[in-house]
Amino acid sequence: MDVTSILNGQWDFRIEHKGIKVFSSRISGSDIQGFKGEVELRVSLKKLISLFHDMPNYTRWVHHLTSMEILEKIEVVEYMVRQVIDAPWPLQQREVIMRTRLVAAGDNGIALTMQEEPDYLPLNPQYHRVLHSRGTWVFTPEGHDLIRVIFAMHLDPGKEVPAAVSNAGMFEVPFYTMNNLRALLQDQSYNPTWPNELEEHLAIIEDDPSQL
Repeated sequence: MDVTSILNGQWDFRIEHKGIKVFSSRISGSDIQGFKGEVELRVSLKKLISLFHDMPNYTRWVHHLTSMEILEKIEVVEYMVRQVIDAPWPLQQREVIMRTRLVAAGDNGIALTMQEEPDYLPLNPQYHRVLHSRGTWVFTPEGHDLIRVIFAMHLDPGKEVPAAVSNAGMFEVPFYTMNNLRALLQDQSYNPTWPNELEEHLAIIEDDPSQL
């Protein structure tokens, strides 16, 4: 699920609620469908990217996420991370290990790509290791402090969860995640720190985001 397929792929519209649009797409070789959420946010691009580098606070907005940790900082724009996702009893919590990276997206956007790396750590019997997970966040400036945000993902939770159950509940993830994200960004007390080292890789002009 690369950035090009996210921006130009075939997606079926499912629902819109509170300004958040949700789409689905069939994924070759899988019974689990991919999802995509879209929303426009009134926020500066710097604050949005700062939030995505504020990993200790991911549990405040990512739906059903119980923990998030950095396993390795490969370079300024690339990390290996571990997430634990809650699952209904009696299922084990899902453990997802991914490589994340900031890349260019389209003419003036930025994307955060996520690719599974299930063999990075030895298996932990306390969790169910997710073997297939990939996704992308795309941030595209549309005007002064107006960002079009896309969140697309395909995650196979494992054979213990029937495909019909996963597909029926998958619309919750993009909606609640993006709704929580918007609420946190609107919280005046939340001011994530901008990683100054990103200046070597990103040129963000706050007064005119279209010139990114």
